[in-house]
Parts: sequence; C-alpha cells; structure tokens
Amino acid sequence: KKRVTMKKKLICTISILVLAAALCSGCSTAPFKITDSFASYYAKNKEEVGSDLKGMASDLAVLSDSEATDPNYQSNDYADLLINDSTNEVLESYHCFDRLYPASITKVMTALLTLEHGNMDDEITLKHDINLTENGAVISTLTKGDTVTVGQVFHTMLIKSANDCAVILAEYVAGSESKFIDMMNAKAKELGATHTHFVNPNGLHDNNHYTTAYDLYLIFKEAVKYDTVDTVSSKDYTMTYTTPKKTQINEYMQSTNYYLLNEFPVPEGVVMYGGKTGTTSMAKSCLILMTKNKKGERFFSVVLGAETKDMLYSSMSQLLEKTAN
Repeated sequence: KKRVTMKKKLICTISILVLAAALCSGCSTAPFKITDSFASYYAKNKEEVGSDLKGMASDLAVLSDSEATDPNYQSNDYADLLINDSTNEVLESYHCFDRLYPASITKVMTALLTLEHGNMDDEITLKHDINLTENGAVISTLTKGDTVTVGQVFHTMLIKSANDCAVILAEYVAGSESKFIDMMNAKAKELGATHTHFVNPNGLHDNNHYTTAYDLYLIFKEAVKYDTVDTVSSKDYTMTYTTPKKTQINEYMQSTNYYLLNEFPVPEGVVMYGGKTGTTSMAKSCLILMTKNKKGERFFSVVLGAETKDMLYSSMSQLLEKTAN
C-alpha cells in the first residue's frame, strides 16, 4: 500500500487526527489513534511520519509517553509542565498527558476563537441574562439589555475570569453556545490537543470537560500569537458598558493572577508576561503562564490540581526558578 501524500494546506484546515490518519496505511509506523497524544505520536515516529506533520511539529516541544513523568521530579499537584519555547525543550514534565479538569483555563480557547472570528470594536446588546448554576461562579455585572463592546467583554473574561462573559462571547462568535463548543473542540483537534474535550466556554465543572497539561500548552501557545491576548498581563481593568436606560456603568476588577498583583513574588531573573488561572472544587487550583528570562528565552509553564493557592504558586515558582538563567 502506498503512503498517502498530504498537501501543506491541510495543516491549517484539517484536524491533526485527520492528518495523522492519512499518514500511512499498512506502513511501518503505528497508525495515529484518538487515544494518542500528538506529542507522543510524533516522538515515536518522527523519522517516518509525513513531511507535513514534521513541519507542524517543528515549532513544538514533543515528548513520548515514557517521558510524560520525570522520575526525578516530585510534585504534590496533579500535573506540571515546563517548556522552553525558544528551544522547544521540555524542562519538566509530571503527568502531562493525564486527563484533568482545566477550570477557567478553558477561557484561553474561548479567547483564541474570539480573536480569530471576532472584532473587538463590535457592540453586543445582551438579549438575555446569563444564568449559571455553579455555586460561587464569578460573573460580571452585565444583565439583559446592556450594551458593551466585544473588547470589554473579552478583557473581563480573562482578567476577572467572569464566566458569564465567556458565554456572551460564545454566542457572539457562533450564534449559540452549543455551536461555539463545537468550534472549541474542532480547534483543539486542529492544534493537536487530542486529549481535550470541551462542553462549555468557561470551564465550570462537568465530568466530560477535560484536557491535559500538554494540550493546554498547545492552546495557549497558539493564543499568544495574537497581540490582543496581552490582556493576560494586565493586573486590573475597568469595563465600561451602557444600560438600557443609557446609563454608563464602570466595573473595576483585578486580575486573578497573584503574581501580577504582587501577592506572590516572581522569582529573580524571571520576566512575567502573564497567563490564566483556574479554580473549581474538582479542578482545584490551576495556572498556565508565559514568561521570559533575561536572555529573552520564552517559557510556558503549567500547574494543574494544586490543593491550595499557596501550593499552586509555590509549585509554579519552583518551575520558574529553573528558567532564570
């Protein structure tokens, strides 16, 4: 049987599952399965895989299943990951392919799709209240009839981590939350995030809403290609919107990232760019960051499932200290 030759344009338009399935039929490499991670598949078969998949992987850090947990690295978290994005080197990995709950780090995917398909200057008039059932879910002060720009909602979603704002953006981009969720899952597969499944745009808990530390790296890496995602480096923000009675409302908020608020010290030699937090009772405390060192090298770091905020930032600082050269 002949190896199927793939066209380069498929990389941008077809999911990684379709790409990998087309790589070979009956050839020496193992066929790509939905249970495989992109990183693991590529690491095992990088000499044999098609040239297009090599091109896709050339800008990524990859590792095999056996490398998913460094036996010399100890952690109390569910999963940790540290990647030098300048060299595509995995510096630390702890259960990076394990299926876990992302909580509000989910909003990075919602932000990415908004950046791809939306216009920050567009105005939205809320057609209905956003009703969320999870106890203690963070929301904005927006209600039915209020008019606000996409950019204002976008910033509030990422800085305050307002769950209603994620739903507002989902409906704006796709027309409905359900259609947006389909877009989220399609985008995840396109990026190679093959262990990810979304059921909402905000990360409120659902047993079928999951991802991995490595998949979050893939998604966040794509999102920071856009200048507008500098939002995640902002320590505070004021959202301005207009009520149906034409009253202007200003809602002030602070970042949920304690590094930006100086509540936890950034390790010496580390330049903090920013990232996204996530917290639910099931996901526990989670954080993804992009940082740089004094040499200008860029790093992505992920901590999932820390028992407390203190433990979260302690674990993350231990990772960041490894980058400060």
